[in-house]
Amino acid sequence: MTDTLSRPVEDVDPAAAAPPQKLKRSIGVVGGTLLTLSCVTPASSLFVIVPASFASLGTGTALTLVIAIVLCVGVAWCYSELGTLIPSAGGEYAMAGHTIGRFSGWLAFIQALIVVMIVPPIIALGTADYLAPIMSVDPKIMGAAVMLAATVVGLLDLRANAWITGIFLVLEVIAATLVAVLGFAHANRPASVLIHPALPGGAVGGGTIIIGLAAALFITQGFSTAVYLAEEMEQPNRTVPRTVLWTLAIGSAVILVPVVAITLGAPSLEALAKGDIGAMVTAWSNSVVGDIVSLCVALAIINAAIVMVIQNSRVLYSSARDKAWPEPLNRAFSTLSKRYGAPWIATLAVGVPGAALCFVDLTTLSLVTGVAVTLLYGFVAVAALGARRGKHKESDAWRMRMWPTVPVLILAVLAYVMFQQSHEALAITGGITVAAALYWVFYLRPRPKDRWVITIPEEEKGTL
Repeated sequence: MTDTLSRPVEDVDPAAAAPPQKLKRSIGVVGGTLLTLSCVTPASSLFVIVPASFASLGTGTALTLVIAIVLCVGVAWCYSELGTLIPSAGGEYAMAGHTIGRFSGWLAFIQALIVVMIVPPIIALGTADYLAPIMSVDPKIMGAAVMLAATVVGLLDLRANAWITGIFLVLEVIAATLVAVLGFAHANRPASVLIHPALPGGAVGGGTIIIGLAAALFITQGFSTAVYLAEEMEQPNRTVPRTVLWTLAIGSAVILVPVVAITLGAPSLEALAKGDIGAMVTAWSNSVVGDIVSLCVALAIINAAIVMVIQNSRVLYSSARDKAWPEPLNRAFSTLSKRYGAPWIATLAVGVPGAALCFVDLTTLSLVTGVAVTLLYGFVAVAALGARRGKHKESDAWRMRMWPTVPVLILAVLAYVMFQQSHEALAITGGITVAAALYWVFYLRPRPKDRWVITIPEEEKGTL
């Protein structure tokens, strides 16, 4: 057994050591922005996740989102610089691995894996509620069907997917715009409630706002998808930062403006805390308009599932290319479709389990996702601090302003947000991270030459 563990890389089966095919560069800023905006899923976040924030934050939901968006501007700068410095489908783990070490890259990968595997089923489970005007289906069955349909679409060419998701995105924006117009038209409380948060039971404290930041970061986090697509973007040094920043700006507006309108126009604080946006739209207009909005939201959720499956498959593909798993899995996950160029086995590997997760209680896991997103942003901020040393110092990558102040401030805020999260969510996320660390110690670390070799496809010599 010792001989097996210490076998030099030269003895590896040539077929297993053969370099995997490269992803095709086929999208620019427009296509990348359509895909990343779809991953932000403004309408899905607005109609599926934001109602829970109304229940806990009341009129402070908009304020919490503003704080999260400001924080995300700094995070987006970190992603933009690192995404052009290290244009890899591995995203955060490639960034962290190349700037602060392979072990950090592995732990960043685990946080990303938690997020990308849990979020799609959570979103998909909301489909049935918004399809209620035309059919009545068990939410779990509908969620699983959405995940399987998204998996099929995810097997297609990325350029085709950009336009498919773009069409759905237009419907999302229409629905969000209609809600905003109706909410502002029926405003019945002053704008001062936005900065003096309240619930039916009284004022909302600052500590509650800080706790809500984890969910708010989850609501706005999709802009990071651009870095997962960096290998498939033309001229990544220009396309990645523009896509990241445009996505954050547009997505934030599509979410925040309707939230403000709903906050001001809700019939009562009780109705706001209940979070039934469909019922409020019907009260502001009529049942027909409410049904139209519901159907648009259902399409938005399907759109979100498609983009998330695409994103997740790229992460799994990249981890296999970088030899994170036993060789049979590495070969399978890095296999590309000859016709469409998509990592089809990796796509199935994330889509089918996602369908199965729709039959599991994901309440606790949704809290874990917020913690994992916070940790992931922390790894990105630390990676940004290491992005201007050694060989990276002279790179012509896009560079953020106010470095290193921005990443340092991000780390301070994220640390405080983490301190405020529930013990259960922290324990579960910590347990997963410890298990991943053990996998590193006993399997990856003893094989530095032929396991977890983090590559940068843009530069054939770029490995770690």
